[in-house]
Amino acid sequence: MGSVESYPTSAGRRYRVRYRTPDHRQTDRRGFVTKRDAEMFLASVEVAKARGEYVNAGDARIALGDLGEVWLTQQTHLKPSSLRPLLIAWRVHVQPRWGAVRLSEVRHSDVQAWVSELSAARGATTVLRAYGVLAGVLDVAVKDRRVQSNPARGVNLPRKVRKEHRYLTHEQVHSLAGVSGEHRTLVLLLAYTGLRWGEAIGLRVGDVDLQRRRIAVSVNAVEVGPEIRLGTPKSHKRRSVPFPRLLETALREQTVGRGDDELVFAAADGLHMRRVRVSSGSRSWFKTALKEAGLDPMTLHDLRHTAASLSVSAGANVKAVQRMLGHASAAMTLDIYADLFDDDLDVVSDRLDEAYMRSSVGKVWAEPSSAVPQTGQ
Repeated sequence: MGSVESYPTSAGRRYRVRYRTPDHRQTDRRGFVTKRDAEMFLASVEVAKARGEYVNAGDARIALGDLGEVWLTQQTHLKPSSLRPLLIAWRVHVQPRWGAVRLSEVRHSDVQAWVSELSAARGATTVLRAYGVLAGVLDVAVKDRRVQSNPARGVNLPRKVRKEHRYLTHEQVHSLAGVSGEHRTLVLLLAYTGLRWGEAIGLRVGDVDLQRRRIAVSVNAVEVGPEIRLGTPKSHKRRSVPFPRLLETALREQTVGRGDDELVFAAADGLHMRRVRVSSGSRSWFKTALKEAGLDPMTLHDLRHTAASLSVSAGANVKAVQRMLGHASAAMTLDIYADLFDDDLDVVSDRLDEAYMRSSVGKVWAEPSSAVPQTGQ
């Protein structure tokens, strides 16, 4: 147990509380005006120690920036493409505002004001990412017993509105592929298999099985700044993706005469392709092809959405689409492409009507006919 003792000051008598921290260090806190306040503080310390909730006020005096730098180095579970946006959010938005602020001085109202101010100038994605970094650092502060609670939790955040998906028809896909020049096969592959861009440009000749019409997806080539980093697919799981027969000839021509370790879709230097040409003043080959095909602006990732749409319209169920796209679960596929399954609602209502009609007809035939009343003489 600790102790409470008084001491004189120029402003009058004050009280000091002496106690031991959970690691058995002797410490004190002074400046209490009344003995009761000092005793209440000591009691709260003992209760917090007993519950394992004790927070050393001195540990909360460090700047948030110091802990933030440590937190960033611990995000080793993230892929480089996922870590880079966090580093940018920290450097551009979080560190300038919160880096010099002590952990003990972070207030919920201040975090809310920061989020609101940022929301007025930036999109929801940027705001949510910056907030996530700040909240993550403060979560570590709570786990380290530097602060009792996370003041960033519970603030009002902007709602991220999902962009409407763009889907191409079979005719539009082939029209786009026809004006894509050397990238024709790549466009068809993206639109009919749903491979991510990084998965497509990371394909090796040995990954393509022309006899079984299967593609082994095991590598994801991602642009991280000026570099291309190789890693596992987004879900960390390898998968086998079927491709339709209409791609067989194109893929055969794309891989003929190449070794198994060579890239299927390579740049002029034999290395991995990039989304946009790096030469000054030139346009993206994809944007050029869209314009020549008379199609509205879209992204390469919209070809993945197109693959999902064409598969569903061909009768594929959600589980098959999930496996093809490499989603972690069928629920994720439904969440992303719920609009593609809207027609299923009409099917449900039609099936209910059919079931009702069968039930009603059966009931009519099952009922005995009522006797015909006799008329009087």
